[in-house]
Amino acid sequence: MDLTTDLLWNAYREGAFPMTDDDGVVRFYLPPVRAIFPQCHVRVSRSLGKMIRRGGFEVTFDQAFEAVIRGCFRPGDNWLSEQIVEVFLQACGEGWAHSCEVWIEGELVGGVYGLAIGGYFSAESMFYRVTDMSKIALVGLSLKLKELGFLTLDAQILNPHTESLGCIEVSWDEYVQIREDSMSLVTDWGVRQAASSSS
Repeated sequence: MDLTTDLLWNAYREGAFPMTDDDGVVRFYLPPVRAIFPQCHVRVSRSLGKMIRRGGFEVTFDQAFEAVIRGCFRPGDNWLSEQIVEVFLQACGEGWAHSCEVWIEGELVGGVYGLAIGGYFSAESMFYRVTDMSKIALVGLSLKLKELGFLTLDAQILNPHTESLGCIEVSWDEYVQIREDSMSLVTDWGVRQAASSSS
C-alpha cells in the first residue's frame, strides 16, 4: 500500500486509522465502538493534580514531533512501523499532525502525538521515560485542544490507562455524529497547509 498523506487524511475523515500487522502490512481499522474523551476533557486525579502543581517540568507543543513519535516505539509491538512514522512526519510538515512534549531539565521525558482535522484530534500514542509524564502530556494536550476550540479527543481503543483518565466508549453511530460535528469546525491545528487534496 502506498501510504500517503492524502490517503491518511481521507481515512481519518471516515474514522479509520492505520496499524502495521505482524506481517509488516499497513492496514486501516474501523472498530465498532470508539474510545473518546468528550469535550477533550482528561480527568486529573488528586495525585496527578498534586504533581502538576508541584511542577519541575516544561510542556511544549510541536517542538520535537519526530522524537515523540519515535519514543512511542515499543519492543515486540511493531504496529508503529517506519512507513507510518514517515507519513506522520509528512502530515506534521503539512500542519495537521501535532505533538505535546514534556521536558525535565532539557530532556524529553514524555509525549503524545496525533492528527487534527477541524475540531477533532486523534491521539495516536504516547510514551514516558519518567513515571506519569505521559499523563502530564495528555493533560497538556487536552488543555491546548480546549484553548483552540476542539470538541473531541479520540483515543481510538479503550484501555485501562485511558479509562482511568476519563476516556469512555461510544457506539459507532454516536461516534460518527461526534466526528462529523467536530471536523466541521475550523481550528488552527486542524487545517492542511500544503496538501494536494483535502477532499
